[in-house]
Amino acid sequence: MESKDLFLMVEAISNEKNISKESVFESLEEALAVATKKQKNIDAHVEIDRKTGEFSTFRQWMVIEDGENFVDDDGTEFDSELHIHAKDANGVAIDDFVREPMPTEEFGRIAAQIVKQVIIQKVREAEREVIVEDYTQRVGEVIMVTVKRIDRGNAYVDMGGVDGMIPKFDLIPNESIRKNDRLRAYIKEVKLSMRGAQIFLSRTMPEMMIELFEMEVPEISEGVIEIMGASRDPGLRAKLAVRAKDKRLDPIGSCIGMRGARVQAVSNELNGERVDVILWDEDPAQFVINAMAPAEVSSIMVDENKNSMDIAVEEDQLALAIGRGGQNIKLASRLTHWKLNVMSVSESDDKHAEENQKISHKLAEQLGVDSEVAGVLIDEGFASIDDIADAETSSLENIEEFDTTMVEELQERASDAQLVQALGDSESSEVLMSVEGVDADLAQVLIEAEIATVDDLAELSIDELLDIQEMDKEAASAVIMTARENEGWFD
Repeated sequence: MESKDLFLMVEAISNEKNISKESVFESLEEALAVATKKQKNIDAHVEIDRKTGEFSTFRQWMVIEDGENFVDDDGTEFDSELHIHAKDANGVAIDDFVREPMPTEEFGRIAAQIVKQVIIQKVREAEREVIVEDYTQRVGEVIMVTVKRIDRGNAYVDMGGVDGMIPKFDLIPNESIRKNDRLRAYIKEVKLSMRGAQIFLSRTMPEMMIELFEMEVPEISEGVIEIMGASRDPGLRAKLAVRAKDKRLDPIGSCIGMRGARVQAVSNELNGERVDVILWDEDPAQFVINAMAPAEVSSIMVDENKNSMDIAVEEDQLALAIGRGGQNIKLASRLTHWKLNVMSVSESDDKHAEENQKISHKLAEQLGVDSEVAGVLIDEGFASIDDIADAETSSLENIEEFDTTMVEELQERASDAQLVQALGDSESSEVLMSVEGVDADLAQVLIEAEIATVDDLAELSIDELLDIQEMDKEAASAVIMTARENEGWFD
């Protein structure tokens, strides 16, 4: 082949397949080497001069360690036509090659066919690598695709010369999609497989909705409005939390648009999904109140240890707060990353009264005082022995009917109770850690939840343990089953 023709061929393949000329040259070199090996039953190496187009062919032997027992990675034993011992390699490193120039072969029809097959294979591999690299960098983008076919609920789409797939669980439920439909999808993942690069897309991820809002709302793409989070029940309802960097700007109004045009455009793209745009707040409680819209929250109690909040609403707001099938509370919980418990105002009052009674009883028992004194301490904000022991004496003395002598006695009793509790917690921690799967951190969390013995742990359900400590469901099941086995439940 003339060098001019060679370069034209390389350029044509490079442009058509969108791969580098270097990759085409390397593929051609490997193809010629494979054909030479097949024809001569030797190991060969071919180089093509990138400037002149001249071919140079070398016979090569792989350098191996001295010795008789050798098998290469392909399972081939020592062969003098393929291998050479290090002592005969004139200083060439082990696993490198000794090469000798040889005439470049004129290939017949069969050899030419081998060259063609190898080039096609290598070009396909290079194409695959280009696609993987390109779309791996584009993961997180929303692109327009054309549906080619629907098979077993999965949508196979054309992404502009490249094929992709939207798995059925990434399609919006009850959305009618037909061949040749054009729609937007979120690039979720790129995988390299034996069949080539597989690109998976999604229409259900919250990130897709975020990208759509960035496309529709200039203030977001310009950075003056920031999206703080999103949660979706695909095709039905979603919540989007936003904030403005400029306090003079209305982030909710900007996202909704004139007469709702912007939010409606996003909704239409998501098969009519209703989107609630809410204001993000750095105060978690206020953020949750905002996220519960359109329900109005009467009161809220935060439990940071359990990462949960009790939300009280009026009776006529209860159904709205929960939503159809628990939709509103579920979306608000996902958006805020808090476990939310909705109840009526009367239920909330009863629950808090019950909890206060338990705290009062415990505090009275620890301090050796009556329930009336314990109630006064709780009302003044001293709900634990730690609060009392660590408090400034003056703050306790300010409580009506508490004199200096009484305060000193209370703080001394609180300090003694702390010591007793610490000793008890240490013993309980040691007992709980005897259960496989319970480490020091989990033991401490269990003790704080008043789970102090293996029997207490065995009595828990999986959901109860998950409420106490966020962990893998299988791990929680294993811990409980081990505790039950240790307690002799299965004897």
